[in-house]
Amino acid sequence: MKAFHCSKCGTMVFFENDRCLKCNHPLGFVPDTLELVALEPAQDNQWRAVGATAGKNFRHCANRQDHNVCNWLVPAEDPNPFCRACRLNEVVPNLSVPKNVARWAKLELAKRRCLYTFLKLGLPLTAGEDKKHPSLSFRFLEEQANAPVKTGHLDGVITINIAEADDDERERRRLNLHEPYRTLVGHLRHESGHFYWMWLIQDTANLPRYRELFGDENIDYDASLQRHYQEGPPKDWSAKAVTPYACSHPWEDWAETWAHYLHLGDTLETAAAFGLGVKDNLSDEGQPLRIKYGKRMDFDQMLSEWTPLVCALNAINRSMGLSDLYPFVISAPVVEKLRFIHQVVLEFGGKKA
Repeated sequence: MKAFHCSKCGTMVFFENDRCLKCNHPLGFVPDTLELVALEPAQDNQWRAVGATAGKNFRHCANRQDHNVCNWLVPAEDPNPFCRACRLNEVVPNLSVPKNVARWAKLELAKRRCLYTFLKLGLPLTAGEDKKHPSLSFRFLEEQANAPVKTGHLDGVITINIAEADDDERERRRLNLHEPYRTLVGHLRHESGHFYWMWLIQDTANLPRYRELFGDENIDYDASLQRHYQEGPPKDWSAKAVTPYACSHPWEDWAETWAHYLHLGDTLETAAAFGLGVKDNLSDEGQPLRIKYGKRMDFDQMLSEWTPLVCALNAINRSMGLSDLYPFVISAPVVEKLRFIHQVVLEFGGKKA
């Protein structure tokens, strides 16, 4: 995530903000430019952007007007009442239940963080003209009696159990499943991996290399997952996969590795945006190495920045008595899987350009 500043007064603001705390200007996110802009009133309940997109008029997303859960903007000429993020929703929770509004707000924030990354990388959100692939959409569902909700992906639809927005419930599930890490952003990044597998791998020239690295996706999926939950991962799982669950099936290996690629890239971008530097034992006289992440940078350079950065971040968390920010070890085979994902993402973006 980049660092944002109020386009009116220059004060640092954050992706989630809908108002600058210094100059009190309303703020809105413009997905076409990935900018958070200050706003001034215009005619017909519209807002005029201040700064980079000056002169353009916008409306607030309907979900901000009605529920205060979104800070993305809609171009004034667009007839859709919802922003590019909220129009992807198929189902939202029952908002007459007060706690569901807070849950949904957390889910929306995590979703918009993921969509920011997809837009930055030039990845598609909607089906192309050939309709070869489905559009991305979301269902945020609440469990009912005798109607459990399973988080997952099917044909472009990502379903999330809104109970995951409750910190205590998410932690309970994390412990029961022996996971070192479980977050809303992590869920959405993982499930988006299944969606983008259809775009980047399925029926493409990338499929043979995918199978070399991850395995043959044609093996029985249900039987593989059943075996994983009954027997657990192989003892040597860490030598070839980023998480135990990644060993359950090649599709899940891809989705887990995809999520970690997004973890890596987004964290590096944030560190670079804030001017962070870290000391590496190979640097001259222990001078900090300035993080210089760029979305089209060489993967080896990304990895060389990631290693000292994540060591520093884990140490900072331990200083606060918290668990490691990134409690994973990236083995050599996982490096090659991440490198492959980096290559196919860049190739796709290059074709679009």
